[in-house]
Amino acid sequence: MKQARLAFRLALPAAYRAADFLAFHRRDAAALAERVDGNAVQKGMVWAGRPACIGVRFGARHAAVELVVDGVDSVADADAARRMARRMLGLQQAVDDFEAPYRGHPELGPLIAANPGLRVPLLATPFEAIVWAVTGQQISVAAATAVRRRLIEAAGIRHSDGLLCHPDPARLARMGDAQLRAAGLSQAKAATVTLLSHGAADGTLPFEAWADAPPVAEIRARLATIRGIGQWTIEYALLRGFGHLDGSLHGDVAVRRKLQLLLGREEKISATETGRWLAQFTPWRALVAAHLWAWHP
Repeated sequence: MKQARLAFRLALPAAYRAADFLAFHRRDAAALAERVDGNAVQKGMVWAGRPACIGVRFGARHAAVELVVDGVDSVADADAARRMARRMLGLQQAVDDFEAPYRGHPELGPLIAANPGLRVPLLATPFEAIVWAVTGQQISVAAATAVRRRLIEAAGIRHSDGLLCHPDPARLARMGDAQLRAAGLSQAKAATVTLLSHGAADGTLPFEAWADAPPVAEIRARLATIRGIGQWTIEYALLRGFGHLDGSLHGDVAVRRKLQLLLGREEKISATETGRWLAQFTPWRALVAAHLWAWHP
């Protein structure tokens, strides 16, 4: 089989937290689509319509990246591959600009001290992120991970190294409701994923074109018109797919639970109150939510 390989290195900040990136890609213990081995990750994906695998191996101050695409002689749009890797690693996130003014904050300061340099690992494509966000609506991470695994298995795209690949919009658009339901999606989620897939495949939802300079207001407005997509789904997709760090994840149950602990409150904190607390950290609200997720009191 023909294969195209693209290899390059990306410089990493001195305090880059490779362990966070590795842990994010280790969330599915079955390791059918992502494989973590020591300081390296391999991830199955679709690149320009072909099964592909992106690998990231961490060195002391760099990440060695390799994209291997089946069935072609060369990697289409090598620059896009480099930009994708930078997004996945969170290298465009200005975490120093965020941390500097808040290290002394009475509430946020201890979170930063517990996890300095925290970045949010991104999924390979914005489309994968929005599908993951829909999958995870109102269920646990473990349950969402299991459904995601079954969805990837049902799509049946396998790279030559054995990893299954997260389906691209064209493949998901061809999967019928019965296949999506069999993978564990509810009827409503299956309908939403189908709408997203057709929109991404026909260009009416140009997620990949938006990736490098996301028009956040337009993305929010376009996604909000799709049945089954609410504010949490939009903001989570913006974070994990585009690296947008100012989405308000006040509706996230885990964020509210951690904030309750941080503030030492006995009663549960509402989404409204959480939104008000996060608002003081604009334009970093989603990064603050990530610090709450990562905090273990």
